[in-house]
Amino acid sequence: MADKLIIVESPAKANTIKKFLGGNTKVIASMGHIRDLPKSKLGVDIENDFEPQYINIRGKGNLIKELKKDAKTAKKVYLATDPDREGEAIAWHLANLLDVDHKKITRVTFNEITKNAVQNAIKSPREIDQNLVDAQQARRVLDRIVGYKISPVLWKKVRRGLSAGRVQSVAVKLIVDREEEIEKFIPEEYWNIYVDLTKQNNKKVFEARVANKDGKKLEIHSKHEVEEILKTIESAEYIVKEVKKGEKKKNPAPPFTTSTMQQEASRKINFTLKKTMSVAQGLYEGIKLPSGHTGLITYMRTDSTRISNEAREMAKDYILNTYGEKYYENRYYRTNKDAQDAHEAIRPAHIELTPDDIKEYLSSDQYKLYKLIYNRFMASQMASAVFDTMQVTIKANNYELKASGQNLKFKGFMTLYIEGTDEAKEEEKGMLPSLEENEKLEKHEIRPKQSFTEPPARYTEASLVKALEEKGIGRPSTYSPTITTILERRYIEKEQKQLVPTELGRIVNKILTENFTDIVNEEFTANIENRFDQISEGNELWKNVIREFYEPFIKEVEKVENELEHVEIKEKESDVVCEKCGRKMVYKFGRFGNFLACPGYPECKNTKAIIEAIDVPCPCCGGKVIVKKSRRGRKFYVCENNPEKCEYISWNKPKVGEIWTPENKKHQVKK
Repeated sequence: MADKLIIVESPAKANTIKKFLGGNTKVIASMGHIRDLPKSKLGVDIENDFEPQYINIRGKGNLIKELKKDAKTAKKVYLATDPDREGEAIAWHLANLLDVDHKKITRVTFNEITKNAVQNAIKSPREIDQNLVDAQQARRVLDRIVGYKISPVLWKKVRRGLSAGRVQSVAVKLIVDREEEIEKFIPEEYWNIYVDLTKQNNKKVFEARVANKDGKKLEIHSKHEVEEILKTIESAEYIVKEVKKGEKKKNPAPPFTTSTMQQEASRKINFTLKKTMSVAQGLYEGIKLPSGHTGLITYMRTDSTRISNEAREMAKDYILNTYGEKYYENRYYRTNKDAQDAHEAIRPAHIELTPDDIKEYLSSDQYKLYKLIYNRFMASQMASAVFDTMQVTIKANNYELKASGQNLKFKGFMTLYIEGTDEAKEEEKGMLPSLEENEKLEKHEIRPKQSFTEPPARYTEASLVKALEEKGIGRPSTYSPTITTILERRYIEKEQKQLVPTELGRIVNKILTENFTDIVNEEFTANIENRFDQISEGNELWKNVIREFYEPFIKEVEKVENELEHVEIKEKESDVVCEKCGRKMVYKFGRFGNFLACPGYPECKNTKAIIEAIDVPCPCCGGKVIVKKSRRGRKFYVCENNPEKCEYISWNKPKVGEIWTPENKKHQVKK
């Protein structure tokens, strides 16, 4: 019989906090949710004011018996599920399921799994926050109604297996809209004229761009305009008109929120959102170190950039001792006005555990993400980087040229971390030579450059998360499952890192856009999120939100069911001819990915695997190199003559001119 029973969500978390609590204490994991809406039916009693019909999750019967038994014998039960709405709801379900006096059940939360945080939480228990529970219920019920009412319409009118969701449908619409922008985009010609210059009797060349004519900004749109400008500047004297010297500071980025962590992990270490959240969960719950299970980061679902004073002081001590006083700057970051701010930013829980100190105890993925989180947090408390800058205006007859340069004077936070970006980065410009006003310069070469305006870039996982966050659609916990779902439903595909809508995605988006306007409306979806926030703060009743949504929504569903014609999805045709019946085969998608199938099914049931080849010859024998996938989905490269005539097989894509022998097995795939 335990004096204290502590229920957490995962075994890893249980193992980590066991070591912090002495005495007669038992820690057990609920393994996530123990109750949910049934999968086989709507599970929401519309006639009974939208009452959810929760059931115990299949397969958790023995665990529930054990939890009930332990709860009855314990003197006090602490529900220590995760510190967010989902965790609050799990605690509420547990409290209603344990079948013991509610007076001995209490709620505790901690933002980091450290000894101080856990012990302080146990000393300061609270009641379950019903407002947070209701906000989670509102989201769960509304999303269930949307999914279970619209999806059958898609099954009838398009094909079985499709689904619609409140956030996922908006995400698909953003991707489809972007693709249509790209397709409609008409490139416009423009030119820049660059002139290579030097100081007299100096070999260092620097570049200046023709920028103004007669004091007005110059835009060049044709070769004819270029030729007219060249007539004037070919024989012109180049004289320095103005020199501006200055200093520029670059500030560090704030510590991570969920979305910024997902974006940076995508850019810097090539993690998918799903992988990022999975690895972060493990770091939060605890890693086995020589001192025992230790939680390495604070809670990873947050939209706040706030950090505790204790963490601030630890960062200060580390920076002063490691880098020196000039590298430290006490910084506070303003949290977005829409952020819930219930938790701190994502940061290391133990500053003394540097990534390299514990590298041997971490998997490769854990090390990469922990290092990213650690360095981002430490950099956020460091001094600005400082650049010396120079901007120069150069006169050539009635034209003006502009040149600029900068030198890094003090690295500051850049010693540790530089924020990534989705946009193409300009190369760092070196400092210009020392120039004086009225100084004559020597012209070396004039280089006109033709360019064309480019369409907007396709979304990546990182930029889609950024767009959803900026528009107020979804919350930190929803981004990863949303993108995972629309990829699994084949509404979008990945080409390299870019998200591209499929034909199926376009069709479903068209149906939703034309018939369920609110579901794919960004403002409507963002407003629903704000109302969930109002529920969590006790300012609104959750069933009121559902009632207001349901009546107009169900009328739309009924109208579409009655009026929408069946939509045929045209299969994409390949250039591969079916050797059995002569038809051109079409692309299909199954459990194991894309394959080719005869469109004459069921008369002709011929199918073929899709063989992807690359345009680089085998480095070993010169044959064709084929791309294959391992059981875990990782690509590898193999010669078409393997294994009969050639042994080439590698994880790395071969390069033109590469020489490979079977003895070079560093990157060879193990058979």
